Amino acid sequence: MINFLHQLLYEESDFSSWLHRQMSEYPPNASFHRICLTGVISCGDRITSRIKQGMTSVLRRQSSTSNENDVRMRNNRSSGHGAVNDSPPSSPAQAGDRGTRACCFCCLAVKSGNGTQGGPNSRIPLPERDDPPTHEEIESWGESFDKLMQSKGGRRTFREFLKSEYSEENILFWLACEDLKKEENPEIVEEKARLIYEDYISILSPKEVSLDSRVREVINRNMVDPTPHTFDEAQLQIYTLMHRDSYPRFLNSQMYKKLLEESQLS
Repeated sequence: MINFLHQLLYEESDFSSWLHRQMSEYPPNASFHRICLTGVISCGDRITSRIKQGMTSVLRRQSSTSNENDVRMRNNRSSGHGAVNDSPPSSPAQAGDRGTRACCFCCLAVKSGNGTQGGPNSRIPLPERDDPPTHEEIESWGESFDKLMQSKGGRRTFREFLKSEYSEENILFWLACEDLKKEENPEIVEEKARLIYEDYISILSPKEVSLDSRVREVINRNMVDPTPHTFDEAQLQIYTLMHRDSYPRFLNSQMYKKLLEESQLS
């Protein structure tokens, strides 16, 4: 698998097209390699350089481990056959179950639980289920758009409504901007800002939000040196759009009326 990824990252010039071509050549039951390739494709060209750095680290570690194993085997031969090797493994990965280790670092993010690196205590906890909103909370959503957006259940319900109107990208953009404002690490701020731009601002994106030319110019200037507030004007414009356009339809929708009635009966 290491040789496979080495060829993929260092010898192929057209990264994405080559991956898709490889995916098409595998039969549907070849889940092992298809999962790996799907993970790399989902990463995309955006993080090719980081994957290359990871590959370099893996190859160096593999070479070092191989050399250590050769030395250990020679020492065992010199001390006689059947000698027990009590020294700890040269790396944590060697101590685990070799048959269930992740095949590459694309899979490491989803490997957890028994039989994987870290053991049963390293399983990723599932998020707790949110309590359903109360009747009073649902009723408050009809009082103002601000109360709707301040409520976690309100945002979730409004998002479902926007999805039915094929305008879900508006609230997704707004939520992404809220998440960006909480970030303090400059490198992560720059990365998140770039992703927001590619997903919601770029005219090539299928999820592009509707912004006027003035706000787009402001964003383009801000992207030279991104900050947590790079998209503030755009976020306000989309918030206003949802308030004036989508919110009145949401209040008159069967979705909201039914939810309000059901909450009153429960």
